[in-house]
Amino acid sequence: MSEDLIIQKIFEEEGQGPGTRQTYYESLEKELNAPIIALVTSFVYPVIINDSDADMLESILQKTDISKGFYLLLSSPGGDGLAAERIINVCRAYSGTGKYAVIVPSKAKSAATMICLGASEILMSKTSELGPIDPQIIIEDKWFSVFNIIKSYEELFGLAVKEKGNLQPYLQQLANYDARVIEEFKSALDLSKDIAIKVLKTGQFQGKKERTIESKINLFLNPKQVKVHSRPIYAAEALSRGINIILQDIKGPSWPMIYELYVRLNHYVSTHRRTKCIESKDYSFFATIPKEEV
Repeated sequence: MSEDLIIQKIFEEEGQGPGTRQTYYESLEKELNAPIIALVTSFVYPVIINDSDADMLESILQKTDISKGFYLLLSSPGGDGLAAERIINVCRAYSGTGKYAVIVPSKAKSAATMICLGASEILMSKTSELGPIDPQIIIEDKWFSVFNIIKSYEELFGLAVKEKGNLQPYLQQLANYDARVIEEFKSALDLSKDIAIKVLKTGQFQGKKERTIESKINLFLNPKQVKVHSRPIYAAEALSRGINIILQDIKGPSWPMIYELYVRLNHYVSTHRRTKCIESKDYSFFATIPKEEV
């Protein structure tokens, strides 16, 4: 799905009354004592985190005083691993402290989880969700796990090799796969693993060996651990693997404001052809579905 990218002075459409997102940004920044940048992509429309999101994020960061670091409020089903790596690099480069924290109000899956792993800390509640970092792709407006596609192909191929009789049923099913694409998927899977280990080695797990890091985050690398790709990895599970999770009280002073801001952002990227939004309290980029695709 292609997208139209637009930047606007924030809240031109909403106005700036007490109920706007801007009010929540301002209140949260006072509470957390640092700027908040939101990166939210739709769970309704089939869009992914991609390279242009890093450009939009960098543009916002250029306009924001983040000399003391910042919080990235993140909500997304995932996307391109290379885009996630670039977003991590942009966040680290622009933060005056060399660090950034991620807030996960609800779900940050796949490539969004990778962005979280690159942060210095992750703020989550007991209901927040991370997930396996194997790539996902969109086929006919539906999300599919690359890991599961590879697994189904290899299992089918293995059955065909073992078959002593009629191969035709297997050949018919294998015709639905392109071996070249499968190899590309395997490379993408390896890339996700490499990126995750690299960003942890230069961040939260600094000083640890790569084999140690891989062992610690196997829950994120291998969807077999969680049975299905979409199954949540909650804060307690991530914390048990050594990830720097800052567990938030859902009734504390900050979390209700965080969640209210998330609800408004999630609604924004789920209606009126809006598909993603990257913004601060002052500026906002958003993407829309071209009218001819609606």
